[in-house]
Amino acid sequence: MEKEELFERMPVTKAIFKLTIPVIISSIISIVYNLSDTYFVGMINDPVQNAAVTLVGPAMVLFFAVTNLFGIGASSLMSRKLGEKNYDDVKKASATGLYLGLFCAIFITTVTLLFNPFVLKILGSSEITYEVTKDYLFWTVGLGAVPGIMNLLFSFIIRAEGRAIQASVGAMSGCILNIILDPFFILPFGLNMGAAGAGLATFISNTFACVYFLVLLFIIRKNTLVSLNPKHFTLRPDIIKNIFVVGIPGVFQNLLNVTGMTILNNLASGYGTDLVASMGIVGKINQIPIQVIFGFSQGIMPLIGYNYASKNIKRVKETISKEFKIILGLIFLIIVTFICCGKPIVRMFMDNDNIVTIGARFLIGTAISLPFMSFDFVTVGISQSFGIGKVALVFSFLRKAFLEIPFIFLFSHLFGMYGLAFPAAGAEFIMSIIAFIVLVKLLNNLKTE
Repeated sequence: MEKEELFERMPVTKAIFKLTIPVIISSIISIVYNLSDTYFVGMINDPVQNAAVTLVGPAMVLFFAVTNLFGIGASSLMSRKLGEKNYDDVKKASATGLYLGLFCAIFITTVTLLFNPFVLKILGSSEITYEVTKDYLFWTVGLGAVPGIMNLLFSFIIRAEGRAIQASVGAMSGCILNIILDPFFILPFGLNMGAAGAGLATFISNTFACVYFLVLLFIIRKNTLVSLNPKHFTLRPDIIKNIFVVGIPGVFQNLLNVTGMTILNNLASGYGTDLVASMGIVGKINQIPIQVIFGFSQGIMPLIGYNYASKNIKRVKETISKEFKIILGLIFLIIVTFICCGKPIVRMFMDNDNIVTIGARFLIGTAISLPFMSFDFVTVGISQSFGIGKVALVFSFLRKAFLEIPFIFLFSHLFGMYGLAFPAAGAEFIMSIIAFIVLVKLLNNLKTE
């Protein structure tokens, strides 16, 4: 009855905020904890330590590939099955998504630990950054893959049945613990571990968040459709197909992100450690608007998916319309802040004039891309809510393989170091035009239905 009230009868604006605000808050706190790594490592004033955190970034994007595959795929299916009142399949979707994610996390851990030198070479580490990068990789990916991935998966799956607050509390608890542990593990007054200390703090905090989710599921076991029971794990073709159809595009998106970040880092390495460090700082800062966009596009998926499955098309269209109005207003404020306050923002993380100058210019490139990115991300989220995976899949390849990665080489060749700031803006501009066309078609299809 609580789910029906939220998904079917609650005013749309109130339902949007109830589902998205906890997601956005937890995402921003997650970004703050990622920024805390960069901030406290930056306090050492050693570009090598900061570069190590940047270089491991592509490996950690693999976490999002797995969670997008099984988190988005399973949660989208759960929402649609809730709308159909098929509660047994809701349990099967949740258990299947969680266990498949666990198997992938164990695989990532195994590959990282057994083929460590090869992984470090792929990530672009040099003789100068090798040892520091190896230590940070060990804690964040080597030992940290299982808690890091399962923490995110639990959040997706629990949120799918409308428990946005409980899911966000779990994510926030780990992030807050990480922020508390970072200075003690990283800085000289504590364990003085540098970047490796940041990795250890991340491992501990993700483990803590996983314990929270396990305790939560035990407490609400009689009032939840999220299942950890192995008997609900299934390879039933329709369940697997629905999870993969929606989730696989997210995997390709993140694998292409890894490719793009790796190419960008390798090109940046040719311009020196200062550029790599400044790009790492800007990349962390850029996660704030990206997570706002992502929070809205993913937070309303349960609401759209539920009403789409129950054929309440009027409520679906109202949700989409109000989401765009809210998100574009927030993005406008972020753009103004990045353009007007770029240097002070970057200087918060490292007091180095050269890095501050480079970082501020890169933030302008980020600001330009944001409104276009909003159209792109939200359109993908809507298609995933409908169970239409091909839109996200096509968008992934267009955005990265056909636009952003070629733009990285082109802009670097034409404009040198600062050309690396604008490939994403160029790609997202083109993608926003395509997204608008696709969104109009999706809405026309709804009108027909």
